[in-house]
Amino acid sequence: MILAVIFLYFASSCQTVLFVKGGAGVGRAPASVFGELGQNVTLPCHDLAANVTPALTQWFKDATNLIKRNHSSELKPVPGHLTILDNGSLVIVGLMTIDDGLYECQCSSKDISKFHNHTGVILQIVSSPDDVTLDISPAQKLPNGTLYVPNGTTVHFKCTTPSVSYPSQTLSWILEWANSSRSTLVSGNGTLVQFEDLNISPTYQGEHMCLVENTLSKKKMGKTLQLLVYYPPERNPQCSWREQNDSSIIAFICSWPGGYPAPTLQWEDLASGGGAVFNSADDTVEVTLNRSLLSDCQELKCQGKHVVMSDGEEKFCHLTLKTPYPEGEPLVTVVEGSNVTLTCTEKQSVPPAKTIWQRTVAHLDVKPSAKYVISDLGPTFSLTIVNITKEDEGTYFCRSENPVAARELEIYLTVKSSVSYTGGIVGMFLSILILGVGICIGMAAYSNRHRICLGYRFGFMTEERNDVLNLVDSDDEEIFQDAVPQLPVLSNGHSTTLVEIHRIPSSDHEDQENTQGSQENRDAIIVAE
Repeated sequence: MILAVIFLYFASSCQTVLFVKGGAGVGRAPASVFGELGQNVTLPCHDLAANVTPALTQWFKDATNLIKRNHSSELKPVPGHLTILDNGSLVIVGLMTIDDGLYECQCSSKDISKFHNHTGVILQIVSSPDDVTLDISPAQKLPNGTLYVPNGTTVHFKCTTPSVSYPSQTLSWILEWANSSRSTLVSGNGTLVQFEDLNISPTYQGEHMCLVENTLSKKKMGKTLQLLVYYPPERNPQCSWREQNDSSIIAFICSWPGGYPAPTLQWEDLASGGGAVFNSADDTVEVTLNRSLLSDCQELKCQGKHVVMSDGEEKFCHLTLKTPYPEGEPLVTVVEGSNVTLTCTEKQSVPPAKTIWQRTVAHLDVKPSAKYVISDLGPTFSLTIVNITKEDEGTYFCRSENPVAARELEIYLTVKSSVSYTGGIVGMFLSILILGVGICIGMAAYSNRHRICLGYRFGFMTEERNDVLNLVDSDDEEIFQDAVPQLPVLSNGHSTTLVEIHRIPSSDHEDQENTQGSQENRDAIIVAE
């Protein structure tokens, strides 16, 4: 098969392109020529040598004599729809669909009675697509013409042509990704193809092409649009920090990855009324501040914005700075020759503080050694001093520092000798013993106070008593000097005393009543010693 493209200028120098398939000549299959509808085409008589003028040429279409020319005649052919050139070629001007068919030529060089038959040419009339319209909606357009849509929205894709190319066409919607791979999303044979995605995703991001192709000539025409699918990061921005070699300087980092395109991040100082500290159109922004710009309880906020976020929607993270505050026992006493552990706790600083131990008023740093053992367990920092001596007595500092400020806990260590320490323990023990004995005696005396008042000895306080005391009211006070009669001794060896208390009558009538009552009470009231 031979594929040839022939260019011809005819009449008004109009250029015509022919697509010839197959070979020419006797004994060969007819060649195929595509002629564009409305254009011109030239069909050559292939067997004639170059620059040779035949004597007579005639052309047949579908075995019907179409046109002939006697080249010996002095009359020039009048150009029309069909014209035979001097070399025998047939020119068809303004191709129409009825011009489609099999064309054959016959020619003679000298003897016009002898014609040479040549292999025919199949002329196929086609029309190429003249225009195509591509539409993606709803979408926003960037200055460079690229379209973008928010992720998750409904998007309509539409491709149209004003007419169908002759004899037929194929209309296709093709998506080409960044890696140059392609996929045909939809196709059809008419003038319209369209589809809709109710939940657009980043898989639709790429170059969208609407391609129309003539099914016979395979001539193509298309237009493209670049589509981007925008989406913000799913999570909120993340705030963090990075320590520097200088403890008074720190870098604050705000990161918000996972979106397309990159968001806009802005650090704000809420203490100064929300003024911007630094902003950047990237998924990570970093700002470095020194201690002069930081303060206790200062709030730093990182605000994230994205082109597809709705108005009023906020994505942010924030940090509240706090100065360190080490806590612990300020006074520690230890016996010489033993070990002691000084501790302090620091857990409120933001960013976390670095804590070290220092000693003496000169703030000499304590280095880990066999003498000093330093440990860090979470928020608790410990300094263990091994084999305490008098030289270890003095001031120690637990110093915590972050970029906001530096604070320290002062601890005074007192070292006592072992002898003085033993005497103190013995003295304390004796004091406690004496105090305990005194408390016991006092409690015993208090519980037996009524017996002590009657003159009993301590030895008899727990024995069972049979004393009876009779108390009689009296309106007037009078001291009686009469002797108290002694009752017989009881079987337990104790004596018994009768105690009588008389009420002095206020009148003669009361005297008679009380005299009788007193006599009765005298028989019933007995106090046993």
